[in-house]
Amino acid sequence: MRIDPFGVEQWMNAHEDHCRFNIAETCVDSLTVGGLLELAGRNDDLSALAPTRLGYGAIPGSNRLRDAIAALYRGRSREDVLVAHGTAGANALVWQALAGPGHRVVSLVPTYQQHLSIPESLGAEVVRVPLSAAEGWLPDWDAVARAVTPGTKLVALTNPNNPTSSLIDAEGLSRLVEIARAVGADLLVDEVYRNTAQEGDGATPSIADLYERGIATCGMSKAYSLAGLRLGWIVGPPDVLEAVALHRDYTTISVGVLDDHLAATALEAPERILARTRAITRRNLALIDDWIATEPRVDWVRPRAGTTGLLRYGIEMGSEALCLALLEEEGVLLTPGGVMGAEGYLRIGFGNATEILQAALPRLSAFLARQD
Repeated sequence: MRIDPFGVEQWMNAHEDHCRFNIAETCVDSLTVGGLLELAGRNDDLSALAPTRLGYGAIPGSNRLRDAIAALYRGRSREDVLVAHGTAGANALVWQALAGPGHRVVSLVPTYQQHLSIPESLGAEVVRVPLSAAEGWLPDWDAVARAVTPGTKLVALTNPNNPTSSLIDAEGLSRLVEIARAVGADLLVDEVYRNTAQEGDGATPSIADLYERGIATCGMSKAYSLAGLRLGWIVGPPDVLEAVALHRDYTTISVGVLDDHLAATALEAPERILARTRAITRRNLALIDDWIATEPRVDWVRPRAGTTGLLRYGIEMGSEALCLALLEEEGVLLTPGGVMGAEGYLRIGFGNATEILQAALPRLSAFLARQD
């Protein structure tokens, strides 16, 4: 099976350990084990782990963990949940189970490259529906409806969007459900940035709560600040989970028992962790927004959720060349839009430690000024 190189991951692998100021990061500032236990009110939990037997865990995920995940959705039980190795593992399993030669897939772009390259590698026809900055990186529903023709197997998107952090609200998702239901298509929504909205309590809708053929993938890496657990999940219809489970036996067996335990600990006290996430992302987004107001060489569509945004820049230089020069001269790491199908843009993260942004933004301005 041939598959395209994963542009974003290859960029990060090559450069994230060789910078002074990483503002390309997509995760919210990672918790320590001690920090997690303190937020969860489980300061004695490490000693409770001592007798844990380090064998295979429960194959679909422990009952405790699946109960905690199910509680994040409406009217769901543990039987509606299958645990995977991160959201990336969850996405890969869904594609392996559902996509193949002759299948028509519609993906809203820009998006996480899994939702393009994996189905293409499996022989599916992938139809791209572009989002535009002029429309706030939100879908043109007429264009989506034209793309989702009879016989469409699956519609895929990220919501909140990766990399723009636009957010399709419940009304928009209901429109998407109407389009998919009309042709009997499944809806795969990668929700790894769910519950990071910039307004109110941060809650964002899940496709699993809105559509009987909705498939939600999510995980601990972004909003829950626990990327090191490498733990994600799938919530969806019984036939989808059954098909996924067949593939999962070949790739996953079970997740680590310590990962399972710590994820359950976090998800039994989700609001405390999400409150920390809101504080970090809202503070940092305001910081970047204020910087953009004084920086004439960049602009953006202000994110409504998530942890990243796309900066449009007004310099005659390719995005990858710009990022390499910035890294060399200032030690600042951004992600070039060119590695994610968004040339002319730079991806910036606002989930990292605030002091990193405060140090990096003046250096970015100095670099841009020199290009004049």
